[in-house]
Parts: sequence; structure tokens; C-alpha cells
Amino acid sequence: MKNTIALVLGGGRGTRLFPLTAYRSKPAVPLAARYRLIDIPLSNCINSDLNRIYVLTQFMSVSLHRHIRQTYRFDHFGGGFVELLAAQQTMDAGTDWYEGTADAVRKNLRYVRQRNTDYVLILSGDQLYRMDYRKMLQTHIESGADATIGAMPVSREAARSLGVMRANESGRIEGFLEKPSTDQELDSVHVPPEWFTQRGVSPEGRGCLASMGIYIFNQSTLIDVLEKTQYRDFGKEIFPASIRARKVVAHLFDDYWEDIGTIRAFYEANLSLAQSTPPFEFVSSQAPVFTRPRFLPPTRIDGAHVEGSMIAEGCRIGRGAVIRNSIVGLRCIIGEGVHIEDSVLMGADYYGDDGDPAHGPRIGNHAKIVGSILDKNCVIGQGAELINPGIEDSDPHHPLCVIRDGIPVVIKQAEVPDGWRLADHMVSTNTPIE
Repeated sequence: MKNTIALVLGGGRGTRLFPLTAYRSKPAVPLAARYRLIDIPLSNCINSDLNRIYVLTQFMSVSLHRHIRQTYRFDHFGGGFVELLAAQQTMDAGTDWYEGTADAVRKNLRYVRQRNTDYVLILSGDQLYRMDYRKMLQTHIESGADATIGAMPVSREAARSLGVMRANESGRIEGFLEKPSTDQELDSVHVPPEWFTQRGVSPEGRGCLASMGIYIFNQSTLIDVLEKTQYRDFGKEIFPASIRARKVVAHLFDDYWEDIGTIRAFYEANLSLAQSTPPFEFVSSQAPVFTRPRFLPPTRIDGAHVEGSMIAEGCRIGRGAVIRNSIVGLRCIIGEGVHIEDSVLMGADYYGDDGDPAHGPRIGNHAKIVGSILDKNCVIGQGAELINPGIEDSDPHHPLCVIRDGIPVVIKQAEVPDGWRLADHMVSTNTPIE
């Protein structure tokens, strides 16, 4: 891995994750009570002995930059780094805002060209999975490929929202189709069950091979492809064109992987982590997930009932509170008799101006929160109720709460008054998120 660099793409505007992306980029969105999405690819890199990492950012990136600076620091002797590459104008023509995944890499080719670099690993900053990139690099080298795509078996229905590939017996990709919509298109990229079983993977009714958005390129191949074309996107343009002229192979991965691209995906992925047997486990002595150390006190629980939930450090949970199947983030101050169920609470960045938890973000006594997401630093008044009355999408400009994909999301730093009821204030709308 010493002659490999990683480029982590910071994502676009993240409109499908609005309002969580109203104040931050997608990779900076909190995850599982104490992490951020960017911690996943960066931890995978570190656990794969890959320590030369660039993070390409553009939209709402202040909190992401702060988190990376405060978390990922390497010693002086290993030569490792996590470098931030924000979109910028330089003396080179055409260097300004990124206009797609491939365009973002093209505008940073000066870092790809550095000496002692043979391979370039390109990653997304908003996915949840654990992967040893050394195995993928081994597949790339042994197959003599120009480029390798991380691939996983999926059902035909799941394939409709992903980039799907057709591979031959040797694993070389012969067809690539972005988000096939018809049965005819799905038939054209169907992979027979024997292809999976020969590689030790049970197809289990999964007849398609989907791209994970994880790529390895030979340095020379990547530079050549980006300099000779003006393609802006890897999945939609680079790979459909490259498979005809270059050797592109698939590296099969059959484990948990989730693209956190929508409010529904974010909500369901978080709650799944609170289960007794979660699909993704943060506990691992071989491949831990790293994040910023905060040096907070232990959580204090006083006569509350908690089941099937994850509670971060620094919280105070009052007497009589009930928490079921939920995520409770850092520094949550939860009053007496509060009912929280099937919800994701992101916590708070501070306790209060004077250090008194009662003067900072908190959930008031006897509030009820069901099936909702609370962004950071919210104040929920006493007796307030956050329960969706059956609305799929609401006004995106409401000052306190927005319903997306049927899930109420309380805006960051919102102050919900005492006795406020979601059902009294939400109106269904088809207004698009801009």
C-alpha cells in the first residue's frame, strides 16, 4: 500500500439528505451516536495500511474540515497524512467548482502525479461498510487490470438504483449500465448464479453485480483517461467508455454495505445499528472505526428504561424516561418522563454557555418523540410531541421541522416550544428541495 494514494470524494450538495445537509456536507453527517460518515472510509484506509489520503470537498465543508483536523493526525516518521483538497481556482484553466466525481479528480491531477505512486484508490465519503482495501488491490494487481471496481451481488429490484455490471468468467467487466430501469436493461447485465458460486459467494436470488462506488486505477490509466476526455462522472461516463478499450475487472465483496444517500436510508441504517445483532458492528479489534476523542464524562441514567438503543457518552437521562430502539448522541440532556422511540438523536456540541446542562440543548420533561430525527443542538419543550401524522413530505422551509421520506427531521438548533405538537403544524406538500 506504500505506492497507493486514496482520494475520498466529499460528495455534492446532498439534496436528498436535506435538511441534515443544510449546515454540513454529506460526509460530515453524524452517524451512530458518536461518529461521522467520513470516519468510515478513513478508518478503512488506516486499517488497510493506507495512510496517504486526500479528501476532496466543496459544499458546506467547514465542520468536515474541523473534524478531520481534530481527528486524523499521524506521527512524523510514518509519512502519513489526511489532506483536504477544497474546490478552488488556480492558474490552470478550468479549475473551479467540481462538476462530478471524475471532474473532481481531474482538477486535482497534480496530486495524483506525485512520485512513488502506482495506484489510486477512489472512495465515496457517505457509505457505511468495512473493507480491507489490500484484498481489492491484490485482485487488481493479479488480474493485470487497468482499473478495478468494487462490486457486490444485489437483487434485480435493488439494481435499479445502482450502477450495474456484466462480467465474464475471468471477472473482466464487459458491460456497465447506470440505474437500469427496464427488465430488458436488467436482462442485459444479468450475472448467472454460477459466477457467484465459483467465487465462494451464495447468490441467494441475487442476479446482478452492482458497483459500490469504490475504484482502483493504475496511476497512468487514470491520468490518461481524465486528460483525453471531458467526462465528468465515473459511473455514468468513464466506465461505460473504458470497458471497451481497457481491462476493467470486478472485485467481489459480499458483506454489509449501505449508501447513506437519503433521509430514509440514513434513518434505517442508524436504527439497524441499535439492534441486538446489528448488520454492521463497530466493535472490532482488527479494524476499529476511528473518530475524534472528546473526553466527555460517562452517561448518567437515573431510573430510566432503555432497551435496544445506543447511548453516547456525556448524556444525562432523567427518571422515568423510556428509550426504545433509538440512537442517543453526545451530550443529550433528557428530562423526566420523556418517551423516545424509533428515533435518532444527534446530540449536542455543548452543554450551555455556563456549562450548566439545564441552560443548553435538551429535551424537556414528558416530551414524546417517535419515528423522528433530531439534528444537533435542539431544544425540545416540555410536553412537546414529535409524531408524524401521516405526511410523506412537508414544507422544506419550515423553521422547526421538515418531514422527508415520511420521517420528521427537527432542524439543527431549533427551539420547539412547550406543548408544541407536530400534527398541528405540518402540511403535506410536493415542494421540491432545491
